[in-house]
Amino acid sequence: MHATPLPLTDIDADALPRDRTLPDDDAMDDLARSIANIGLRQPIEVWALQTQRPPFRFGLISGYRRLAACRALGLPTIPAFLRTPDTLGQAMAEMVAENEVRTQITPWEKGRLILTTVEEGHFDTPDAAIAALYPLQSRQGRTRLRSLALVVEVLAPYLSTPESLSISRMEHLAAALRAGGEGMIIATLTTTAPRATCGLATQWAALAPVLAEALLPPDAAASAIPDRPRRLLHLKQGLTIRRELTRTGYILRFSGPEARKGGLLDDVLDHGERWFQKE
Repeated sequence: MHATPLPLTDIDADALPRDRTLPDDDAMDDLARSIANIGLRQPIEVWALQTQRPPFRFGLISGYRRLAACRALGLPTIPAFLRTPDTLGQAMAEMVAENEVRTQITPWEKGRLILTTVEEGHFDTPDAAIAALYPLQSRQGRTRLRSLALVVEVLAPYLSTPESLSISRMEHLAAALRAGGEGMIIATLTTTAPRATCGLATQWAALAPVLAEALLPPDAAASAIPDRPRRLLHLKQGLTIRRELTRTGYILRFSGPEARKGGLLDDVLDHGERWFQKE
């Protein structure tokens, strides 16, 4: 395989999640001096981006430090192996294997990597991506990776600093999504506080009762009635009502513009009084 000189400005170094170990300054200086004196002995590896991401045309697979050193030297191009679909899967699997050894990739980033390779058209499905990128995983390990990809796919727009999520929490979220809790989870995240101003700890505290209810064994009596149990209600008037499990029973949370009107809850209390205090 022959290396092709590519403009550094065309290469997205962060196209794929990779280890978060910060380069050692002395080691980077040594690498830059070596490249300046004798050139780059080992080309980097890239693939042609299928999704438009201006100004980038290529995504980096391996060679992060080599690319950074060449940029520090102000070089216009860098030798690169352009991976084709026939060789791309193996190159990415090697990158993933190196990341696994470094143990720096978070569960969220693993899920994002799987989805990125599917979105870029390298694999048809998340399952195909998992089989190619993580060929040594057990059946349980593949199931766990599919859960990570599911959480990223559904909840990426709503979670704050999701890279902080533990694998246990991500599996809880995946189980709740599979149990039909997607609407409740998204409604909770969107009504708790804006993602930009709300930390992950606050979001998780709001999600705890929602996840607890979503993972309860189904109530046979309630399930026998169509559209039961009802956990979420969106009304055209700008009102969202969601049911939330507590230690002592259930509460109803009202959100939206209409919920700011005190008269609404007065009416709800009036109805409750008529229902349960019949003479």
